[in-house]
Amino acid sequence: KPVPGAKFCIACSDDMVRGVAIVGRPVARMVDNGLTLEVNRCCTDGTRNACSMLYRASWRAARELGYLRLITYTLPEEGGASLRGAGFTLIGERGGGSWSRLSRPRIDTAPMQAKLLWEVAAA
Repeated sequence: KPVPGAKFCIACSDDMVRGVAIVGRPVARMVDNGLTLEVNRCCTDGTRNACSMLYRASWRAARELGYLRLITYTLPEEGGASLRGAGFTLIGERGGGSWSRLSRPRIDTAPMQAKLLWEVAAA
């Protein structure tokens, strides 16, 4: 499905597209302050350094558009080497709970699990 709130998409390639990233508004409403973007999707064919390239290019583009912070989330079992290589810092564990509340019941369609928050920000 299309990512709601997508701001831009980028790709890395040699003679073929090797990876893509979708960057948009943060999913968590408390983080959506108008100065922060989130890498909502990053996908590659396994080409060496493609993820790092996409994350770094996403940050350069976000900065050029006037944003001061770029975040993304990984699962705890993912290492994060590509993010560290792109200059991101691990902030810590976040969320994993249900979106449903008494005031607005929801049916959870995705698995609920904790995630790790990463960020890169302007100095």
